[in-house]
Amino acid sequence: MNEPVFLKRTIVKQTLWSEHLQEERKLRIYLPPGYNEVLSYPVIYCQDGEEFFNFGRIATLAGQLILEQDIEPFIIVGVEVNVAVRTQEYAPFGNRFKQYLSCFAEEIIPFIEHNYPVRRTREERIIAGDSLGGSVSLHLALAYPNLFSRVLSLSGAYYPQTREILAQEEDLSWLDINMVVGLQETEYTTDTGVYDFVQMNRDTRSLLESRGATVSYREKDGRHLWGFWQKELPESLLYFLNK
Repeated sequence: MNEPVFLKRTIVKQTLWSEHLQEERKLRIYLPPGYNEVLSYPVIYCQDGEEFFNFGRIATLAGQLILEQDIEPFIIVGVEVNVAVRTQEYAPFGNRFKQYLSCFAEEIIPFIEHNYPVRRTREERIIAGDSLGGSVSLHLALAYPNLFSRVLSLSGAYYPQTREILAQEEDLSWLDINMVVGLQETEYTTDTGVYDFVQMNRDTRSLLESRGATVSYREKDGRHLWGFWQKELPESLLYFLNK
């Protein structure tokens, strides 16, 4: 299968107004090869939407999975973020965190479901993110378990506040999470400090499993970079899309 075949898809850019955030939010929507409005599609929602498309090459990867591995076609929604306020929206201690969760669940999801033929059960939605995007994806599932039960986490930034929230959960048997972290992420500097992402993810895995969550977990050679996540993304996508 040659590369040009993968390009026979559409990427649509949309903008919606968020009452919760009091600003516009940009979306990138991938429509698969052979897209037909009379059909219905599984959907993947990505934090850091611009980076998932530009650095994660998720549209090209999706085409390869659909056309080479006979995966059922799916739609991707990339939710863009202003890097200057990313931590404030994605981290549980951020001053825009609650508003962002509300925007995502109560405004973005209805907007997509009104305009595109995506499936509306939590088993047909995957919510994905890298670093703090992985963390906020998990928080969205915890806050809206009726909407999300499948989380794709690339080197999730599960800060102490997140683990404290997880520790208060009693039953996460409804949750299915795919986690990957790079073994060279033991001293990664963020805007809030230096963290050992490997230990952070190991501890989070233990918390999740002890509360009944289904956890697919792997550690690979890699750093806290899109070069690593891009290579791991197909395996993580296949974990959910093959089910």
